[in-house]
Amino acid sequence: MLGAGLASAAPAAAHDRLESTNPGDGAVVDVAPAAVVLTMSSTPIALGTQVQVKGPDGTVVSSGDPQIVDATVTEPLTGTLPAGTYEVQWRITSSDGHPVSGTFSFTASAAASGASPSTATGSPSSSSTSSAATSPATVDPSNPVAGQGDSTLIGVGIAVVVVVGGIGGVIGYLRRRR
Repeated sequence: MLGAGLASAAPAAAHDRLESTNPGDGAVVDVAPAAVVLTMSSTPIALGTQVQVKGPDGTVVSSGDPQIVDATVTEPLTGTLPAGTYEVQWRITSSDGHPVSGTFSFTASAAASGASPSTATGSPSSSSTSSAATSPATVDPSNPVAGQGDSTLIGVGIAVVVVVGGIGGVIGYLRRRR
């Protein structure tokens, strides 16, 4: 009975994909922005979503948890933001519960200091939607917290299947008794 219910389930939706970034991948902006913005194809799930921005000297300049509003993910930057190339590493939990990840970079021609997160500089630019931009995430051994949301989602999925199977078994048993 459970097998029949699972066989008739609709196919799973495709993972969300990165539509654009601000600043764009490879962009050169006048000053370092106060935030980076990623626009996804659908609204992502906050659990497990991470954005890390490293400055030209390798120092992490991202600050706090990413903010998700509709399909946009905004990561504020903090501290002294020098001129140079910035690397953005992101891992976003797709609306279907699966992680997607990628990297992009941009260059600031001049330094900025202590800007507010609401004033990102640079124009939106379409990002590559190659497999690197939307591949399943790998767990970073230097970040033991990364990937913990994945096991929770898998555990919940297994629990749902077990409960649905149990209900189906009880219904089947009761029908046979009549």
